[in-house]
Amino acid sequence: MTFRSLSVLGVITLFLMSCGNPYKLKLTSPKTIAVNQKLSISVSEKNDKPIDSIRYYLDGKYLMTNSDLNITDKRLGKHAVSATVFYGDRQKQLTNTIVFLAANQPDIYTYDIINAYPHDEKAFTQGLEFHDGFLYESTGQYGESSLRKVNLETGEIVQKKDLERQYFGEGLTIYNNKIYQLTWKSGKGFIYNLEDFAKEKEFFYGASKEGWGLAHHDTKLIKTDGTERIWFLNLEDQKEQHFIEAYTHDRKVDKLNEIEYINGKIYSNKWQQNSILIINPKNGEVEGIADLKGLQPEAGQKGNDNVLNGIAYDAENDRLFVTGKRWNKLFEIKLKKKQ
Repeated sequence: MTFRSLSVLGVITLFLMSCGNPYKLKLTSPKTIAVNQKLSISVSEKNDKPIDSIRYYLDGKYLMTNSDLNITDKRLGKHAVSATVFYGDRQKQLTNTIVFLAANQPDIYTYDIINAYPHDEKAFTQGLEFHDGFLYESTGQYGESSLRKVNLETGEIVQKKDLERQYFGEGLTIYNNKIYQLTWKSGKGFIYNLEDFAKEKEFFYGASKEGWGLAHHDTKLIKTDGTERIWFLNLEDQKEQHFIEAYTHDRKVDKLNEIEYINGKIYSNKWQQNSILIINPKNGEVEGIADLKGLQPEAGQKGNDNVLNGIAYDAENDRLFVTGKRWNKLFEIKLKKKQ
């Protein structure tokens, strides 16, 4: 008797809910789309009930139309498409996630070794920069992390500052006679005087919770956090301002690590792989992939741990340098596009 009463009550409740909101609305949009294609989204009602009006949005911005939208200037990666549907005295918000993909496949590069230089095989390289004839290097591991100035030709450490044991050193870059260095999971970075390595300031991460790679261009610091995101930070206060996401024509590329800004592009290695990605800083498109796996055995290493993880560029002489974690060599290479 009790079971039957509950069942009847459940049916009545379901009926009342159905009567109160009989509309079955659906927002239709593609799950992925290349940015050279036109985007169209729509709302339908399963039972063909009347809809008074619909307002469409992309990432919260109102769209004048919902069909044949030009998205060529949009950043790649995840976006939110939504619609506010008005019917009778009601309204309902519908939201989907859509991924914008690159229009083209990335170019593939090989390399020539121009020069090879000695490198400290104990250095767990996390960041690398070329400045005024010297290499500046950030090394990792708890209790081993350091900031170094290194003679390119000999590999000799000419200046060194050890980090406190609780910090795991990560990427670094040099701007306006200051060295910026990240730490991995401590949520903060350091700013040093270029000449004497004296620590002048600490800065803290926001949504990019971890520190991996660091570079800069004329107006921003550029930071990776181990995901597919690349963050752009204000140079004055180191606050995050926006991000892009690295995508090819068919997938995201995550685990972005050490980075360098070279001739208007972001060069990044992917953690645990011996390759460099060439990324468009405006929209996140992976425009090129350089396969450098042949360098790891040349530097006395193998496996997924001690892989390539250092990229530096001599802009004055157009020289690209790479090394890796505990590699015994640093290489000057020239990238060549595969035909």
